[in-house]
Amino acid sequence: MLEAFLVDGRLKEIPARWEKRMVVLRHISRVFEPGVRYPEKDVNVLLRAFHDDHAALRRYLVESELLSREANVYWRSGGPVDL
Repeated sequence: MLEAFLVDGRLKEIPARWEKRMVVLRHISRVFEPGVRYPEKDVNVLLRAFHDDHAALRRYLVESELLSREANVYWRSGGPVDL
């Protein structure tokens, strides 16, 4: 299902349906290393590689508890981990 939303690694669109959006968000969450804290500007750069609406992606990642945030610093708090 993920391939339906990606072209050359970028999102064609952010899925509206929650189930499909979660598949995409879990995929995107893998760019954040567990245990690393990221300033908001770095999060924006990483997310802009997937879609121009990086603010929406950031908000969805936080709402779905894949990223956590405090004082404009973000860290990965969920999602799959590659071993």
